[in-house]
Amino acid sequence: MLFKRELEEHLNVCRHCGYHLRLAPEKRLEMLFDEGAFTRVPVPSVPMDPLKFKDQKRYSERLKDARHKTGEEDAILVAEGTMGGIKAVAAVFNFAFMGGSMGMAVGEGLVTAAQKAVEDQTPLIVVPASGGARMQEGMLSLMQMPRSIIAAKSVKDAGLPFIVIFTDPTTGGVTASFAMVGDIHIAEKGAQIGFAGARVIESTIRETLPPGFQRSEYLLDHGMVDLVVTRHELRETLIRILGLLSNKSGRGKAKKAPPYAGPLPHGARLSAIKQR
Repeated sequence: MLFKRELEEHLNVCRHCGYHLRLAPEKRLEMLFDEGAFTRVPVPSVPMDPLKFKDQKRYSERLKDARHKTGEEDAILVAEGTMGGIKAVAAVFNFAFMGGSMGMAVGEGLVTAAQKAVEDQTPLIVVPASGGARMQEGMLSLMQMPRSIIAAKSVKDAGLPFIVIFTDPTTGGVTASFAMVGDIHIAEKGAQIGFAGARVIESTIRETLPPGFQRSEYLLDHGMVDLVVTRHELRETLIRILGLLSNKSGRGKAKKAPPYAGPLPHGARLSAIKQR
């Protein structure tokens, strides 16, 4: 039995088995930023239901329901603040909003976050939790995949760190775009990370998948992520990485992170982080 207050005190992690339940984006931002303080970055509005899509329900009605349920305009929050005294911009997905699906608004949020990071010369941290592209927006949704890649590239071209924190789940078009091009990939323990679902893959290749397939630990063993950490270790780990990439100890007065030389090869950067 899990009690709500106890669960909140443990950051939505089961104290009995260590299972990581999903965490609301506001709580995650409070967890990551110094003293839980951050400033929301406004995201430009996009057309509502441009395709007039309808399946069992009108897309416009689904959006209204999701907005009423979450109190947010769409499935992404962009914020700025400091982590260990280092200024940073973070874009966090909200899985409670239509499964964190990536539509035009999410694409706009990623572009806005990248532009803000480049403007302020700060690292960009993205925390996806998504089922993939939002089918109700059709090709307009799929267009956000290359847009997100361009946004990530703009941060890298500016010599700034681009860090991805995989949470459960990170799947579909999100995985197939910006989520897999980070300079550093951190994954929460036990998170599902992949493109197609395991059952779809098994029915396609007609083989039984290995144990733990598409989980954080499996991807770590196969070189797709650099670190697997528990939620309680995430902030400390992130501050340490930001300190390494910005040549700063992660303590003291906040200041802009200077450019770094670019990502190291996978093995070298992982070794450096573990040694530090």
